[in-house]
Amino acid sequence: MSSRNAGSGPGVASAIVIPAALGGGLLLLPLIALVSRIDWAAIPSTLAAPETTSALSLSVLTALAATATCLVLGVPLAVLIARTHGFLATLLRAAVTLPLVLPPLVGGLALLSLLGRGGLLGDALLSIGIRIPFTTVAVILAQTFVALPFLVISVEAALRSITPVYGEAAMTLGAGSFTVLTRITLPLVAPSLGAGTLLCFTRALGEFGATALFAGNAEGTTRTVPLAIYTAFNGAGVAQDTALVLSLILIAVSVVALIVLRGAPAIDRAR
Repeated sequence: MSSRNAGSGPGVASAIVIPAALGGGLLLLPLIALVSRIDWAAIPSTLAAPETTSALSLSVLTALAATATCLVLGVPLAVLIARTHGFLATLLRAAVTLPLVLPPLVGGLALLSLLGRGGLLGDALLSIGIRIPFTTVAVILAQTFVALPFLVISVEAALRSITPVYGEAAMTLGAGSFTVLTRITLPLVAPSLGAGTLLCFTRALGEFGATALFAGNAEGTTRTVPLAIYTAFNGAGVAQDTALVLSLILIAVSVVALIVLRGAPAIDRAR
């Protein structure tokens, strides 16, 4: 009998080791190079710098606001798609996932076309004194636009996987549809809801393209962490040391998010 475990897959062909190593290096070496450039001793003073605290505080606040908006809008949208079948469900799912494949700058241009001067709704809003582009609200909308699909996809997939018997039993006992949703359905998909929420926050925190086009790059108003990093390498008032530290923060947040998401399937199985 072979010493290989019965349940193990075939061995790794030597022909794929080199391209696999090159692929791993392409993913990891740039991050290692970035981290190696950081002046670790200067991190406390860099974090205390006004441009750093401004970008960080704005990014965290807008990402939290965008995540809250995604929850308010995305959970009902996920429920609607999960309860829909046929061509309409396919159409809704395609519309929700479209921001994932669109270039971020196209998303920013689309938001400008809707809410900017001369846009579909922009002039009407301006006529009543509401200007959205190049404001902090524009940052939140841009972040919501790119982050919303992550929540909807996570929750919708979980909703389709649960058995409807619990909700049907509750309704036979007199529970209304809203009670079933909030007391039975959503608790059953809580791990997926949590994972989608974390993905939303992480994606919103790292949003750049749509924000740059729709919200601009004004310090204290729309200059989030990604825009501050970009600004540092264009000689516009943000030091490159600051950009490196901000990049390290985004990497750390992403790593923590991935670790938490890796634990989400285990939580689902435990439930």
